[in-house]
Amino acid sequence: MKIDLGDFEAGDPFDGHYKKALRKLQKRLSHIQTAHIIHKRRAIILFEGWDAAGKGGIIRRLTADWDPRYFEVWPISAPTPEELSHHFLWRFWRRLPAQHNIAVFDRSWYGRVLVERVEGFASDAEWKRGFDEINDFEAQQAETGATLIKIFVHVTQKTQDKRLRDRIDHPWKRWKTGLDDYRNRAKRDAYLAAMHDMFEKTSTEAAPWVVVDGNNKKAARIAALTAIADALEAKVPMEPPALDPEVEAAARGAGVID
Repeated sequence: MKIDLGDFEAGDPFDGHYKKALRKLQKRLSHIQTAHIIHKRRAIILFEGWDAAGKGGIIRRLTADWDPRYFEVWPISAPTPEELSHHFLWRFWRRLPAQHNIAVFDRSWYGRVLVERVEGFASDAEWKRGFDEINDFEAQQAETGATLIKIFVHVTQKTQDKRLRDRIDHPWKRWKTGLDDYRNRAKRDAYLAAMHDMFEKTSTEAAPWVVVDGNNKKAARIAALTAIADALEAKVPMEPPALDPEVEAAARGAGVID
């Protein structure tokens, strides 16, 4: 399916009671995580998108009711010297989840075909080869039973500028912005071209892209969490486990239950 980011710029508000819808989704996601723990499934959720698109806010609400022992959020920044000495996927292999765990990537291996391409950190040969390498990597995860969910949060230049301005105006948000935001902003057309290629070449049957209109934060959070819950739920049995007879007997013996 062709993806046109222009189709995700309406910024419509959430049509409903936001807090109630959010709590319902978070409860659902809590049950889904429990199902992954019980059935020893693993999942990988990655977020890409513009600076100030709202990825962090979505991730905080996604994981709000999750047991911290069974998930990890990986914020991905520039590779370290050690990581640069290996294949670009090496640092992501090391962060893949074990059975009954969920890994959340705040940015990901798609840096090879986005920021590394646009900023010249990878050669033309490297980033062009990256499409096939990424597809193979993701196919391997699917073949070994992992659920892979790829969320791209899109905002217009107008929305991004407003949020960057808010970060400057708010003293406790200034740490969230830096020169990279403005370097990337100045190259929006180049990033749009890279994103177009990324969607075209890496939205596969095993790992399709889901684009979220991030121009209204509340609507974006509900849309992203719903897409994630639907995708996770489709790959794991959702029946709660029966009570272990030995545990039940012990509980009765202790007077905990009748």
